[in-house]
Amino acid sequence: MAQSIKTALITGGSKGIGFGVAEALVKDGIYVAVTSRSQKSADEAAAALNKIKEGFAIGIESDVRSLESQQEAVSILLAKWGQLDYVIANAGVGHFAPISELTTEQWNETIDINLTGVFFSAKASLSALKNSKGYFINIASLAGTNFFPNGTAYNASKFGLVGFSQAMMMDVRSEGIKVTTIMPGSVATEFSNHQPSDKDAWKIQPEDIGQIVSDLIKMPARTLPSKIEVRPSMPPK
Repeated sequence: MAQSIKTALITGGSKGIGFGVAEALVKDGIYVAVTSRSQKSADEAAAALNKIKEGFAIGIESDVRSLESQQEAVSILLAKWGQLDYVIANAGVGHFAPISELTTEQWNETIDINLTGVFFSAKASLSALKNSKGYFINIASLAGTNFFPNGTAYNASKFGLVGFSQAMMMDVRSEGIKVTTIMPGSVATEFSNHQPSDKDAWKIQPEDIGQIVSDLIKMPARTLPSKIEVRPSMPPK
């Protein structure tokens, strides 16, 4: 591959926001690796992306709860394309219940995926991003600043992720790496077993977040929008 190419690794990229971001980047001419805990899901997403631009996407089975798994995903991308320019840490899970009903397993899974998983994604990719003067973009949530009933696990993970992301930004910007936290409100995805329908037309759409990511990476190198809150413009009354 010519050195002028750009590449991206998107965790949880087989559906929802992750897939919306992948579509936007492929349309921009960026080579994309989408990860999923299911190789089948990752391959299906890559096949759909390759219908937009042939040969621009690969699917990787990877679990953000494992540092070794994240390192392997980065290694696969580097072996394929030679460099890593953008990481979109999107993989996430939501368990919502009163504290009295929230299980230990639900708590651990939420923190392990939503927070520790991003730490592992960062640790696995920072060396490659330093080489490319790249960009690490976290998909957080407005739940990282607005708490709500039944949200103990989810709020804790997203409040932690916002703090992690902003501190990481300050750690690595002197090395030429940008870090941005995107905090969406209601998005029309399959998140938390929801099935999108026409009733979700008022919500943010996955492709809208894709547009934000596309715009971010086109910003001048001197400028860093470090935290972006995104809300539906016309929610139901």
